[in-house]
Amino acid sequence: MSTPQLFIDTDPGVDDALAILMAHAHAEVLGLSIAAGNVGLAHTVRNARTLVDLVGGATPVFAGCPSPLVRLPEEDAAFVHGRDGLGDVGFSEPESRVADEHAALALLRLTRERPGEITLVALAPLTNLALALKLDPTLPRRVKRLVVMGGAVTGHGNTGRVPAEFNVGFDPEAAHIVFEGFPDFDLVDWELTLRHAFDESEFDEWLATGDRRAAFFGRVFQVARNTNRERGRRGIIAADALAMAVAIDPTVVKRSERRHVGVELDGRLTRGATVVDWGDRLKLPARANVVLELDQAKFAGMVRRALGAS
Repeated sequence: MSTPQLFIDTDPGVDDALAILMAHAHAEVLGLSIAAGNVGLAHTVRNARTLVDLVGGATPVFAGCPSPLVRLPEEDAAFVHGRDGLGDVGFSEPESRVADEHAALALLRLTRERPGEITLVALAPLTNLALALKLDPTLPRRVKRLVVMGGAVTGHGNTGRVPAEFNVGFDPEAAHIVFEGFPDFDLVDWELTLRHAFDESEFDEWLATGDRRAAFFGRVFQVARNTNRERGRRGIIAADALAMAVAIDPTVVKRSERRHVGVELDGRLTRGATVVDWGDRLKLPARANVVLELDQAKFAGMVRRALGAS
């Protein structure tokens, strides 16, 4: 299998951090496109720079949209990721710099330079991607694959609105634009990540036997880990890492179903929900490949390598 070429849209974020470590361990990373989401844009951009320093590379960081397309967000995820998005560890100012190009423009440029070669990995609210699509609706023709971490396909979300998942719920209009604009994409939803959580003691072994990447992740993960325990979530939940596994190696997918997925934009209780037409009642194009089961052992091996524990 050839080395994947990835362009990662992200809002680091603790689970984003693990996904970015995986990407650098298994693929060629052409750039990090940064959105607001888990925390504000100033924090997510700085966190991306911190991660580039950690992996010792020269991955460009492109700052993107500081807010959703239409409405201001009702919530962020600082209570999970820490106020700074990386567990409030207090890292020093990173050395890596921010590129002088907007994230949406960088995506358009890179796909023109490498048509049909780039896998686009969307780990954040889809604001930057939606903006790029509005600027150039032909973008999907130049993207090899799009993998989206977002949604809750049977309504078991993780936000204040019961059915909504955070990435889609943060900017529903952007998600609607992307889901309608791309004729084909892989959807890795929140519920899948709960089904594929890691055993805590096994994960602790990886942290103990890994290298400096494992030490870093062990530090930033504490706030999120404690929050998940308080909320009764079992195991180590690695949402963005799961999507990254699908992006790096499509053979990790064991079961999926192709369905139309819409985004609720107006509901008082359901704004931001992903509505899956499981029965093909709407007769609309089935653009989303909804991932339902992964090879857990293969996924674990990818994470171990990213932590230097294999």
